[in-house]
Amino acid sequence: MKVNYNWLKDFVDIRMDPEQLGELLTMAGLEVDSIEPIGESLGRIVAARIMRVRPHPGADRLKLCDADTGEETFQVVCGAPNLEEGRLAPFAGPGVLLPGGMEIRESRIRGERSCGMLLAEDELGLTSDHEGLMILDDDVAPGTPLDSILPFPDWVFEVSVTPNRPDWTSVVGIAREIAAVTGSELRIPDFDLEGTGPPISSLVEVDIDDPEGCPRYCAGMVQGIKLGPSPFWLRYRLHACGIRAINNVVDATNYVLLETGQPLHAFDYKRVSGSRIIVRRAEEGERFTTLDGETRALTGETLMICDGARPVAVAGIMGGLNSEIFAGTSDVLLESAYFDPVTIRRGSRLLGLSTEASYRFERGVDPQGTPVSLKRCLSLIVSLAGGKVARGFIDACQGSFDRPRIELRVGRTNRILGTN
Repeated sequence: MKVNYNWLKDFVDIRMDPEQLGELLTMAGLEVDSIEPIGESLGRIVAARIMRVRPHPGADRLKLCDADTGEETFQVVCGAPNLEEGRLAPFAGPGVLLPGGMEIRESRIRGERSCGMLLAEDELGLTSDHEGLMILDDDVAPGTPLDSILPFPDWVFEVSVTPNRPDWTSVVGIAREIAAVTGSELRIPDFDLEGTGPPISSLVEVDIDDPEGCPRYCAGMVQGIKLGPSPFWLRYRLHACGIRAINNVVDATNYVLLETGQPLHAFDYKRVSGSRIIVRRAEEGERFTTLDGETRALTGETLMICDGARPVAVAGIMGGLNSEIFAGTSDVLLESAYFDPVTIRRGSRLLGLSTEASYRFERGVDPQGTPVSLKRCLSLIVSLAGGKVARGFIDACQGSFDRPRIELRVGRTNRILGTN
């Protein structure tokens, strides 16, 4: 599992360098396999104002532009579709070494001199986005080093989580461990969530036919969202943790999964037949096409999420193509559930399908955290994609999840540990 240093600092004060933190976590039982720096070589890359864009005389798909770094102006050949006069973008001049190891040199491209390079996010090693130039905020002064604009340097920790510590499968969980071993305070940010839409009970119904496989199922809804790309800060954090950005709704579910350890799934509400969710076992030989485009043969061991007519997701593992979020989505039904770890582990192995969700459900998520993560994700979706949250949320709970009270004798504990 991957987690980045600067994200941890949102939840706990860290007064040590990444190497010291890695040693501390390893000694606490969370083995750190590697620490990868990000953004250490961005200091020579600066913000540049794009000036005077004009056609390239020898290439239809390329353009010439002037990149103003505040002290000097460079002619650059560029083919990015979002190259526009007045915008600010990262610029690497001759002699600059990019994070991928390529050195920028002055060259001629189709006969025209190019004295540097305007950069996309993937060329900076920050995300996988190569749709166009990385566009910086307009109030940034040309010539400002990139590492003083963006939250860098940063470091990504690759950690090995033991099966008995599911609480470590999240940023908050690891931050809690750091707080415990350093005596620091854990900060859990507040978030606002006000339901202004119709009551959720008037929009969807949830039935659990297999309470053993699904002891708790929470659902909420956002109506009137506007689908689009996520902002850089969110895409960067997902990329650093090994998850590809898709759109602002799906990215919100993945972000909260990484943050809290609770997997969530977003359905296109209008594609949920009968406005109904049913949690049941698959029928023997039933076939279902998952989001990866694979049609899979199911057995009675597999737990399914169904609507009023058909399966729409393999519970705790992967959603289906027939209810995925797509360009026409306006209303989102959001799932946050607690699934039986053994059931998910068995289903994952039978299907040969392991995902970020199944990784966590197999180890056991916090059943008391399902409604909290649901509200957190609804709040994040609204902040990214707009829309109105339905009033209330569905909580189909098949039992009590009160935390046990543990009697602990401090004196005996100290005698066993040899402490005082």
